[in-house]
Amino acid sequence: MARKALKLASWTSMALAASGIYFYSNKYLDPNDFGAVRVGRAVATTAVISYDYLTSLKSVPYGSEEYLQLRSKIHDLFQSFDDTPLGTASLAQVHKAVLHDGRTVAVKVQHPKVRAQSSKDILLMEVLVLAVKQLFPEFEFMWLVDEAKKNLPLELDFLNEGRNAEKVSQMLRHFDFLKVPRIHWDLSTERVLLMEFVDGGQVNDRDYMERNKIDVNEISRHLGKMYSEMIFVNGFVHCDPHPGNVLVRKHPGTGKAEIVLLDHGLYQMLTEEFRLNYCHLWQSLIWTDMKRVKEYSQRLGAGDLYPLFACMLTARSWDSVNRGISQAPVTATEDLEIRNNAANYLPQISHLLNHVPRQMLLILKTNDLLRGIEAALGTRASASSFLNMSRCCIRALAEHKKKNTCSFFRRTQISFSEAFNLWQINLHELILRVKGLKLADRVLALICWLFPAPL
Repeated sequence: MARKALKLASWTSMALAASGIYFYSNKYLDPNDFGAVRVGRAVATTAVISYDYLTSLKSVPYGSEEYLQLRSKIHDLFQSFDDTPLGTASLAQVHKAVLHDGRTVAVKVQHPKVRAQSSKDILLMEVLVLAVKQLFPEFEFMWLVDEAKKNLPLELDFLNEGRNAEKVSQMLRHFDFLKVPRIHWDLSTERVLLMEFVDGGQVNDRDYMERNKIDVNEISRHLGKMYSEMIFVNGFVHCDPHPGNVLVRKHPGTGKAEIVLLDHGLYQMLTEEFRLNYCHLWQSLIWTDMKRVKEYSQRLGAGDLYPLFACMLTARSWDSVNRGISQAPVTATEDLEIRNNAANYLPQISHLLNHVPRQMLLILKTNDLLRGIEAALGTRASASSFLNMSRCCIRALAEHKKKNTCSFFRRTQISFSEAFNLWQINLHELILRVKGLKLADRVLALICWLFPAPL
């Protein structure tokens, strides 16, 4: 029985290694959510709120005098406080409350004893990974433990999350479609985060968008622009865009569609070398320069597995990568091919994930989650989204070149080249739109000819 349990844990670990390749029913795997560890912790946690400045209600008998005294302390802070959480995750839960000045806030509260439990979780993960290594020497999973040790302490510090929220809000302030809730610092601690309450539907909820007349294609484009800016231009990336952390709504004042970005505990700060290599790689993938695809994949640690690496990044087959990922949409046949072949490449995927820079792991996870949203909305990456990515790459590479030259003439030359390249992309996008309109006109003419209106 123990042997079977160990084998089950081993195969669970191998499945988690396949970040960047999606499997059955378009469900994406998350290498940071290691098996039953987080699930078990989430199930075991109580729904009762715990503050740094309050004794945990968990140990106080419900309805007792002590319980009522502690509840009254919460009412000293809030005019009203909803006991039922809006959402619960492995580390924390969120409650809606109203301050005495009338402002509605969201209160994110860390689960009791989660910090003490997290070290045990990591130890258990390390033991399982070492066991897998003994059973299957060809699979390498220590990167799972390394990433957990590095990221979990950051996620447990809610003040760090607040700082991240303010940083990304300032960084992307030019996007009028983005809303990042304001932080109330006066009532926030390492374990409790108070922020502006913002309502909306989950980004993968097509029914919500249809009811509220929100264009799913517009939301998908906005999401692509936002993440391209984070990754290629700023190198500061929100790494947990699962649907519960990305809401959509119509702005109460303007009525325009808006994306609300939540949960800023996990960000990846890309080094300049990594970011520039990644820019070059995506430019090469978009413009089908296979020589440079190989070069920059290898610079990012892919070695001879660069074709597999390109497929993981794009979620496309190698044939599609060679033909051009912006040339044709994903077909059902290609989808099936990727899912059927993924299991055959688990040893290579494991090797690859163990050799790419650690920054790449969270980028792969982010890519997967974004593709999951696109799949749910039926808006898989289009030529337009690839062109937006290319714009960000051009701007980032030009900025790097200008920063590293002292010559005014050279900076001017780089600026002109940047402007020309961006103009070329705008022209290409215009041509695509015109072609699309012409095609639409032809279809309309054909329908009118086949089904003429009655006299």
